[in-house]
Amino acid sequence: MYATSCATLSDDMSKDSPASDMLIDSFGRLHTYLRISLTERCNLRCHYCMPAEGVELTPSPQLLSQKEIVRLANLFVSSGVEKIRLTGGEPTIRKDIEDICLQLSNLQGLKTLAMTTNGITLAKKLPKLKECGLTSVNISLDTLVPAKFEFITRRKGHERVMESINTAVDLGYNPVKVNCVVMRGLNDDEIFDFVELTREKPINVRFIEFMPFDGNVWNVKKLVPYSEMLDKVAKQFTGLKRLKDHPTDTAKNFRVDGHCGTVSFITSMTEHFCAGCNRLRLLADGNFKVCLFGPSEVSLRDPLRHGADDDELKEVIGAAVIHLMIGGSAAAFDLMGMAYDL
Repeated sequence: MYATSCATLSDDMSKDSPASDMLIDSFGRLHTYLRISLTERCNLRCHYCMPAEGVELTPSPQLLSQKEIVRLANLFVSSGVEKIRLTGGEPTIRKDIEDICLQLSNLQGLKTLAMTTNGITLAKKLPKLKECGLTSVNISLDTLVPAKFEFITRRKGHERVMESINTAVDLGYNPVKVNCVVMRGLNDDEIFDFVELTREKPINVRFIEFMPFDGNVWNVKKLVPYSEMLDKVAKQFTGLKRLKDHPTDTAKNFRVDGHCGTVSFITSMTEHFCAGCNRLRLLADGNFKVCLFGPSEVSLRDPLRHGADDDELKEVIGAAVIHLMIGGSAAAFDLMGMAYDL
């Protein structure tokens, strides 16, 4: 499985690529996509993401500063990372979000600067963020029913999220990606309504299988598998066609005939995509992860603050990529195997 996928990725690599060995793991995968968490804070309390009382936060002095974020990002980009996604918590909470976007977008070699956001405050900030170089937006929205939104997130704000989606469309983002975590008995009855969002607007609705994380009380009975979602959509919408996916895509992409936008399925639990994974993660506290499911982390903040130069930091990153990915992938396989068994 790995050999086949990695061969494909290798064939796609440009001979002129600046990628260094620092970004290549033990399976031969080239990691060109870095997700940077800007904060642990969030202005929502979604049931599947965190408990009602929130989570214990890292003291501010232990979080990466704007200068540290940009320096580390530059190390990755100069070594071959082509896409950065800003996440949280909720990234728009950071007061310096515009400055961070501006500095990151000016990194030579970076092709895409994206953000995943809950959309609560995005509408008023997005025009400036676009000016600062933000090229792609993912907005999380799990229901089109305001009362249900308040139940899921334990907060009000549904109309503000919808405003953010429409603002992104008006500003020319194409596609505007809308992430929807599908949970049985909660919002699986809205799948068709979400698909309808793609009819007139360049929206990419992304249905995500419910995944287990610490504290979200994951239950397999809540999982709506990709096969079931796809079957429902195909029966309701004639002319559903499969689109060609890039080898590193986590989503399986489709378009309904006559629709402006597209529909995607992220099969985190039932059809893993580890073989094509090209993602790395830098957490808000400066810890570096090479797998979302893997427990292993290595601090980049500590050597950075102890005076490590760029070459020394690259050694730390390279060692993490080549070694920790083995354990990380195993953890992912074990977790997804659990879903198959249940």
